Amino acid sequence: MPEPFRVDPAAPVQAMQTYSVKSPLSTHFRRGSCEEAGCEAHELGWRTVVDESTDLGQRQAHYIRTAAGRHFTEERTATGTAFTFPPGEQCFTAHQVSLERPELYVVHGGDWRRDLGVIREHTKPEHWVEDLAENLDTIKTAQEKG
Repeated sequence: MPEPFRVDPAAPVQAMQTYSVKSPLSTHFRRGSCEEAGCEAHELGWRTVVDESTDLGQRQAHYIRTAAGRHFTEERTATGTAFTFPPGEQCFTAHQVSLERPELYVVHGGDWRRDLGVIREHTKPEHWVEDLAENLDTIKTAQEKG
C-alpha cells in the first residue's frame, strides 16, 4: 500500500495534538462464532480450493481432512482440490464481536511523525468535541494574529 500524501507540517511534532476515537480489539471485542457475526459463509456454505502441488496447499488440505472437524465434500478441479462446506458449518475466519463498550475519546501529543503519549482522555464524546473545537479556535486565533 502506498504511503498517504501528507502536507509538510508547519510546526514541530511537540506543538501538535492528535484527536482520536478508538475501540481497541483487546478491550472492546471478543472472538465470536459465525452465528454471532452473521457470517455469510456459515449461512450459505462456501468453497475453498487449495493447490496441493505446493507445500502450503498440502498442509491446508491435510488440516481440512484430518483436523478441521468440519463436514465437506471434496473434488479435484483443474486448479486444485475443492472443498465445499455446507450451510451451518463454522468457517475458518476468526470473527470479532463487539462488547458494546463505549469508545475511548483520546487526545495524544504529537502527530503522524511521533506519538508523544496521551494528554487527555474524555469520558464523554461531547467533552472531546468541545476540547477539539477549543483547540481549533486557538489555532485560528493565532493564525489571524499572524
